[in-house]
Parts: sequence; C-alpha cells; structure tokens
Amino acid sequence: MEIKKVLMIGAGQMGNGIAQVMAMSGRQVAMFDVKQEFVDKGIATIEKSLNRSVEKGKMTQDEKKAIMGRITTGVEWGPKDCDVDLAMEAVIEDMDLKKSIFKKLDGWCPERTIFATNTSTLPVTAMGGVTSRPHKMIGMHFFSPVPIMKLIEGVVGLATDEETYKSIEALGNSLPNKTFIKVSDSPGFVGNRIMVPMMNEAIFTLFEGVAEPDVIDNVALLGFNHPIGPLRLCDAIGLDTILHVMEILYGEYGDTKYRPCPLLRKYVEAGWLGKKAGRGFYNDYKK
Repeated sequence: MEIKKVLMIGAGQMGNGIAQVMAMSGRQVAMFDVKQEFVDKGIATIEKSLNRSVEKGKMTQDEKKAIMGRITTGVEWGPKDCDVDLAMEAVIEDMDLKKSIFKKLDGWCPERTIFATNTSTLPVTAMGGVTSRPHKMIGMHFFSPVPIMKLIEGVVGLATDEETYKSIEALGNSLPNKTFIKVSDSPGFVGNRIMVPMMNEAIFTLFEGVAEPDVIDNVALLGFNHPIGPLRLCDAIGLDTILHVMEILYGEYGDTKYRPCPLLRKYVEAGWLGKKAGRGFYNDYKK
C-alpha cells in the first residue's frame, strides 16, 4: 500500500522531525500534540530547519513553502483526523500512554491504516496487542536529529505481516536521506542496545574520575572517528531520556551491564538534563 497521508501524534523533537521528512517526501501530514505551545514550537523547529536548507542553497523558497503547506497542526485529534494511510506516535517513552493512543486510533482509523511507533526501546508487539490489527503494527525508530540522521530501524513485531513491512520499508527508503533497516522486536532493538550502554559507560569513567568530559569525548572523536563524543551526545539527547532507556534495558534484561550510572541519576535529579536545560555534562548551552 502506498502511504500518502500521515497522522503524527507528538510534535516534539522526534515528532516534528518525522513530520518534516514526511512532508519533504511529498506526503500530507497532520501533526498533533497536547498543548498549542508544543505544536507551535514543533512547527517553528521545522521552519527553522528548512530555512537553513534554503540558506545553504539546498532548496528554494518555493520548495520550502510547498513543504510547509503539506503540514497541518492541531491540539485535539479525533475520528475526523484518522482517515489516513499511516498513524504514528512519537510521544514520551511511556507504555501506558502509547497503548492508550493506539486504542483510540484502532477505533477511529479505517481498516487500511498502518500503525507505527517511534519508540526507541519499548516492545512494538505489546502496543499492537491492544489493537484489533496487531498485524498492522510496526516500529519506525528514527534517530535524532531526524532530518540529518540516515537510519530508520524498522522494528517488526511478532504479529507484523509482510504487507505491512513492505509498505513501511518502501516509505522509509523513499524519505530524503534515509535508509530503512529491518530489526527484530527486542528491548533497545540494535541502535540503543549498543549506543546507550556505551554512553552510560562514558558517564562511569567520569564518575570514577578517570578523565574529564572533554577528554572522554576526544577519545571517541579521535580514537573511534565518532562525529560527536558520548557525553556531548548525552546532552544533545537529554539525560532524562538516557536514564529512562537504561532503566528499561536493565529491567528487561536484568543484566548489571545495563545498570544506570549513579552520576547519571544524580544529574537528572538536579535537573541538569543537557542542552535543553542549559546544563548537563557541559555548561556552555544557552537556555
């Protein structure tokens, strides 16, 4: 099935990025969030991103205007908004909230609609299990920042059928600068199961006094050829998000290698969440 109309629940960092690339690919997108201020911030982020592309000569003002024209927004979504080919959520990593969204979508969306989650850690199969169409549930794990990062993890749940997978694979590979890679439904999938424990270990080296943040990051930059150091990446993603992922991995696998570093927990308790809070492992951000 060709995906032409998309409903996006969540206008935050991931939601607005996904809405942007969907619209850039020529699709109609309706983006919703629970507060108007969240929606306004999301659409402003999209416009700022597109403005940078115009300034760099990667697109024209007319192309930018056309992309923005394919995105509609709102606060309260209901049955009238659900006649879409793909209904996707990019809300916080809260399983109860995600399940409640898919229960509503299941009652309001037509039979053709595919459901997708941008979860980075939680089980896709469990989300599909609360609907009457678990065969139409799939994960589309985009990486941040969405317009720049190339990877989409296509997470296949236990009940996901081949038709659903093929439709979403085609969608993923049609998005600008994106490659769709199939993975199984396992906590953390592949990306976060490798990346987040690495960042947690970097925090342990800071906690244990092995080196300062810039030294730790430079080891990754110069020794591993990473484009960004693990501590700076933690700040970019949000330390609260990193802690939440580690807690899920630790809970699901029960392996001490997934135990969150005490320093990570302390920073989150202090509200030092990284770039979005103006302070994290680095203190050179503007609030």
